[in-house]
Amino acid sequence: MTERVRVRVRISGRVQGVCFRMETQRAASRIGVLGWVRNMRDGRVEAVFEGEAQRVDEILKWCEKGPPLALVNRLEVFKEDYTGEYSDFTIRYTS
Repeated sequence: MTERVRVRVRISGRVQGVCFRMETQRAASRIGVLGWVRNMRDGRVEAVFEGEAQRVDEILKWCEKGPPLALVNRLEVFKEDYTGEYSDFTIRYTS
């Protein structure tokens, strides 16, 4: 059985106003991970990814660079317990 994992990430840098959320949603759908992404009031982007460990690793690699106009300075990754609660990948409102 393939290991399923969940991570919460906080992405710092020039990550708002550069289509980061929309492009993250596209990448997550292409890669096959579930969860959500949102802007944070402090200028960072936060996301939760769930899925097969290899696919989650792939989306994390994508987040290290993000879309073309982004400039990622820092990626904080927090492992959480897998819940399986998501059926898709959504964009949420700013927290």
